[in-house]
Amino acid sequence: MSRSYDEELKYLEKLDDVTWKIKKGFVNNMKVEGRFYVNQHLEKLMFDELRESCKGRVGGFLPGVKQIANVAALPGIVGHSIGLPDIHSGYGFAIGNMAAFDMDDPQAIVSPGGVGFDINCGVRLLRTNLTEKDVQPVKEQLAQSLFDHIPVGVGSKGIIPMNAKDLEEALEMGMDWSLREGYAWAEDKEHCEEYGRMLNADPSKVSSKAKKRGLPQLGTLGAGNHYAEIQIVDEIFDKQNASKMGIEHTGQVCVMIHSGSRGFGHQVATDALLEMERAMKRDRIEVNDRQLACARIHSQEGQDYLKSMSAAANFAWVNRSSMTFLTRQAFGKMFNSTPDDLDMQVIYDVSHNIAKVEEHIVDGKMKTLLVHRKGSTRAFPPHHPLIPVDYQLTGQPVLIGGTMGTCSYVLTGTEEGMKNTFGSTCHGAGRALSRAKSRRALDYTDVLAKLAEKNISIRVASPKLVMEEAPESYKNVTDVVDTCHAAKISKKCVKLRPIAVIKG
Repeated sequence: MSRSYDEELKYLEKLDDVTWKIKKGFVNNMKVEGRFYVNQHLEKLMFDELRESCKGRVGGFLPGVKQIANVAALPGIVGHSIGLPDIHSGYGFAIGNMAAFDMDDPQAIVSPGGVGFDINCGVRLLRTNLTEKDVQPVKEQLAQSLFDHIPVGVGSKGIIPMNAKDLEEALEMGMDWSLREGYAWAEDKEHCEEYGRMLNADPSKVSSKAKKRGLPQLGTLGAGNHYAEIQIVDEIFDKQNASKMGIEHTGQVCVMIHSGSRGFGHQVATDALLEMERAMKRDRIEVNDRQLACARIHSQEGQDYLKSMSAAANFAWVNRSSMTFLTRQAFGKMFNSTPDDLDMQVIYDVSHNIAKVEEHIVDGKMKTLLVHRKGSTRAFPPHHPLIPVDYQLTGQPVLIGGTMGTCSYVLTGTEEGMKNTFGSTCHGAGRALSRAKSRRALDYTDVLAKLAEKNISIRVASPKLVMEEAPESYKNVTDVVDTCHAAKISKKCVKLRPIAVIKG
């Protein structure tokens, strides 16, 4: 029996300016309450989606609020099922939904839908000692050089030489492989989540089909919302923290790379979902939505997935490292210098589609949890042992990519976030229109013209894909970041604006 919109609202309660609670009973079997963070503008999108679904008008996925609640009904969940301000409907879990499961609870599960198909999709930010004045005169040539160096687009193939043996080693070693092969600097690893390597990765748990898809794709940007951008430091909110990252002044040039594990990660997720459907039947696991296919963490299927997911995470780090190498080459050639002399250091590299074993305090006790972050970024506070020495006083840098042609942000992790969201914050702007709606509503020539108006150079492999990624298709990234800042789950540090965009 479906409820009216007014009846649904009785289960939702506003706790403060940006925090909402989803009470138990909103969907069946909720083990914990839901929480989501939205400011006034984002709230409207969230509630409109729910209202439309009550009228039976939402195709495909359930509304975000329902998906947060369905995750709250999964076995072994602790704390709250949390929706971050960039939340939008996704497969099983909403994108922007994070949840933590108690490793000591034999019923607790791992769900590929809580990681997503693009495993370890993430963002990396490089700084340079160049200024906007240095880059503006050669901006078009630099954009072209980056586009020529980094393979982009749906079927793009990598130019980093790889054979089957190299791939096996890269899957196991992550950035240690890139370091050994000369595609990364030792400092890159220091400034990467997990130091660029998940130690429990096991390539033998990955299907040959996934390996076949992944082999030609290392060092490629791919398509969709992935990009490489040349950005300018536009505003500094926290001078001290920015300085620790090597961001000294406005006008400084940075490069942001947003990409993941390509077809490899997609295949790993697809393979795992099939295995898990069988495990659910055997172990009689009940879920509210069949897209939340899962397995007990300690079952064979659960462990196999975690090992293959870690291999895909390592693939993504090698992929971003390879593109960093190509970016450094492009800049070095253009400015007739070395990447070292241009100070092209990695500020940080974050994942926003991953599940990891972490220690957190729950109800006053330290617990070992499997934290699923899907469209959500780790944001650990100052003095946390898992963040680099340089950032012990600032908190972990958090990289929030905007949409094509809009600003991006660097945030830092907070104690409040550690308490309330298991050290997690938003990951980007989050879609406001589905890809299909974007294609219907927008014309790609208009989108390109708007970028030109803003004096942003663009190189795209597929102009048609541009509509799906137009700023109008997304929530306003500043609203998303301001909500996280207001909720104190992360803190604004730097704002960046793009001057050149490379897309698939």
